[in-house]
Amino acid sequence: MVKNKIKHEKKELPLIGWREYLTLPILNIDKIKVKIDTGARTSAIHALHIHTYKEKSLEMVKFEVHPIQRETHTTIHCVAPLLEYRHVTNSGGHTQLRPVIVTPIQLGDYQWNIELTLTNRDVMGFRMLLGRQAIKKRFLIDCTKSFLH
Repeated sequence: MVKNKIKHEKKELPLIGWREYLTLPILNIDKIKVKIDTGARTSAIHALHIHTYKEKSLEMVKFEVHPIQRETHTTIHCVAPLLEYRHVTNSGGHTQLRPVIVTPIQLGDYQWNIELTLTNRDVMGFRMLLGRQAIKKRFLIDCTKSFLH
């Protein structure tokens, strides 16, 4: 039997599986399946129709998300302040300039802010990746388990 928490650096860290469901409350995404990807530094979400604009001298970004894998009918319209643009090397080795936002996420009973890049992930298996910066010093991963929260 696997314990739900393991001691790491003098504190207990909860375990998560290699894939989990989480919520992005500010973006009105109630449930999205994510792959925990320690190979990716930054988290990424599948975003379409990405447009930036100014609102009261604040740079904003609006975009659409299809939160369900292999399904394009469910569309959520999102708006968030733009943090910056960042060069990200994708899994194919190509560098892209992506918009980055900061948003709270909720995984089970845990809620915290993460940086999230916006990109088209149509050809990828998961609509969202949770990268190592988002889980660092918060969780340990059991790569043999899924959906622990």
